[in-house]
Amino acid sequence: MRLLIILLAGAALTPAAHAQIGGSAGKPGQGAPSDDPKPATPAAQEPMAAPSTDEKPIVSDEEFETSLPPLSDDMSAPLEPMAPGATGQAQAGPVAPIEPIEDAPPLDPAGQEAEIAAPLPPLSAFDTTPIADIAATNDEKAVEIRYATRVTGLAEVGLEERFRDLSALEDGDGVAANAAIIGARAREDEGLAVRLMKSLGYYDATAVSTITQTPTESRPVTATIAAVPGPLYKLGAITIDADPTVPPDLIPDALKLRSGEPIDAVRVQAAEAAVSLALPRNGYPFGEVGQRDILLDGVTHVGDYTLPVKIGPRGSFGGIRTAGDAVFDARHIDVLTRFDRGRLYDSAMVDDLRDALIATSLFSTVSVEPVRTGEAGPDGTEYVDLLVRQTRGPARTLAAQAGYSTGQGIRAEVSWTHRNLFPPEGALILTGVAGTQEQGASATFRRSNAGRRDRTFQLIASALRSDLQAYTGLTGTLSARISYDSTPIWQKEFTYAYGAEFVGTSEDRYDFAKSARDRGVYFIAAVPLFAGWDKSDDLLNPTRGFRVKLNLSPETSVRGAARPYVRGMIEGTAYYPVSDSIVLAGRARFGSIQGIERNDLAPSRRYYAGGGGSVRGFGYQELGPRAPDGKPIGGRSFNEFAVEARYRFGNFGIVPFIDAGQVYEGTLPRLTDLRFGAGIGGRLYTNFGPLRVDVATPIAKKPGESRIALYISIGQAF
Repeated sequence: MRLLIILLAGAALTPAAHAQIGGSAGKPGQGAPSDDPKPATPAAQEPMAAPSTDEKPIVSDEEFETSLPPLSDDMSAPLEPMAPGATGQAQAGPVAPIEPIEDAPPLDPAGQEAEIAAPLPPLSAFDTTPIADIAATNDEKAVEIRYATRVTGLAEVGLEERFRDLSALEDGDGVAANAAIIGARAREDEGLAVRLMKSLGYYDATAVSTITQTPTESRPVTATIAAVPGPLYKLGAITIDADPTVPPDLIPDALKLRSGEPIDAVRVQAAEAAVSLALPRNGYPFGEVGQRDILLDGVTHVGDYTLPVKIGPRGSFGGIRTAGDAVFDARHIDVLTRFDRGRLYDSAMVDDLRDALIATSLFSTVSVEPVRTGEAGPDGTEYVDLLVRQTRGPARTLAAQAGYSTGQGIRAEVSWTHRNLFPPEGALILTGVAGTQEQGASATFRRSNAGRRDRTFQLIASALRSDLQAYTGLTGTLSARISYDSTPIWQKEFTYAYGAEFVGTSEDRYDFAKSARDRGVYFIAAVPLFAGWDKSDDLLNPTRGFRVKLNLSPETSVRGAARPYVRGMIEGTAYYPVSDSIVLAGRARFGSIQGIERNDLAPSRRYYAGGGGSVRGFGYQELGPRAPDGKPIGGRSFNEFAVEARYRFGNFGIVPFIDAGQVYEGTLPRLTDLRFGAGIGGRLYTNFGPLRVDVATPIAKKPGESRIALYISIGQAF
């Protein structure tokens, strides 16, 4: 115990303390007496020199022990505080006795070495369960700032809505992580406001953003964009720097800018774009519009406008050139053009040619561009050739389509097409049909753009098995047809078709003379003719105008004896827009067969009604006369009527409709015994036409008729 106290006391002694203890006692705050006549310096202000290593003070045990405070029972008392400014020793109070450690095991050096040498426990033996979940330190919701956006000065010039559409503050949805982000968004919106105002002609416009705190509001920060449009600048003198054109006012008429109008950037750019379009539309394929120059006067607030234009030579159509991996030669490309050599150059005709080439689906890329020839053309023009750059694309297509209707069931069709097996544009089409009521196959050779654009020649061989309510049949057909048709690129006012058809068919019929159903073979030769007049505004989804179609087919049916007759049908449709979203559509169709008795006519050549393309609400071939066995037997005349209200919203539509129709035994249709069906349909409008789903029910339903009829197909009903 004594040894421990001496060590503790010795560790606390400083060199000054050693000196004080070793010498005679002096005045408080002074060191040991010295022979030096200089006054003593307090130890706190004069540093003590390091003791010499040669001479060390010797302190005896008795002197050291006498300098320590005596041990007593009052050692546990606290030390008395030292008086302010005192530098002497503080009197130590009693110190608490140190209690010995009881029951401490004796040290075992050999055991310690063995424990150190033992292998560490495996990591899997440790408990890795976290003591507690780590608190989230990046809670964005806890630090986000909600702000409001206020705009002044833009509503007066009609720009506030446009500003908010483009605003960085608005794009942030009123939330930011910190105030610096709000400030950055506000500064960005300052520039936006100025640009928008200048686009309308306010070239002295300014905008200032401020951020204010609004602690009483639901959003404690408000960002304000204060815009000052300033005076409106208007067009002064308008100068067009260009060579003379034919006609002389071609560029000014296309530009359509007038002095005194505001310098509206959108209007100015649109006017210049109109010039760029007007030049190649009127014989200047190489015309170029230069960079405008507007000289602003800050006093009069007027801007003088100058537009340089290079018109180039006036041209007329010359020949066709090709380049690249050629699909068509120049001769066939010339068939697709809608202009003759020497006609004044028109870029719309060039665009039409490019669209026609794309429509063949034989190119991966194709372009058409004008090329100067230097050859003089008519009326002072220069012949301009068209260079067609071609890159061959895939010529084969595998396609499938399916539909369903009540009464006719499911019908699926798969086709394989090689569009250029017999160049140019000689296609081979193989088709297979599978359905609940018909199965068959066909092969078609088709020559598109055959000697004339949009004129098509087809040669078809087909075999079909039919299992319909009215009859069953096995039919083979060989036909040839030439048609001049409308396309989505070029909807024609007048279309036509003519051809020849040879049919051999085995069909069953109800023989009224025998009062039984029998089967016979018919051989039919026909010359089908078609003419159409189209004044509607769209080929796939018309909204205004009308159409008239006429089908006429002189035919001869041979079953034992030859019986000539004529089948005819006329159809008219009309479309009237009630509003931008509602179109009223109507259809009337009449058919007649002259020159043959019904029982001598093959069942497949008779008229029937009912179904998705006829009178909705009834099954396929459900209307008209019936045989004593209850099956439809068809007739020699019919009529059909339909009215639809087509309501469209976006890419969807709802179509309520009413249909009516009937089939008659006589050769002329009547307006008696009409049957009606009503329903509603849905439309999904796509880029290739509407998808149609119609649900209908017969009015005054008769026994055996379906209560609900469903039709799914592509395209409008008419």
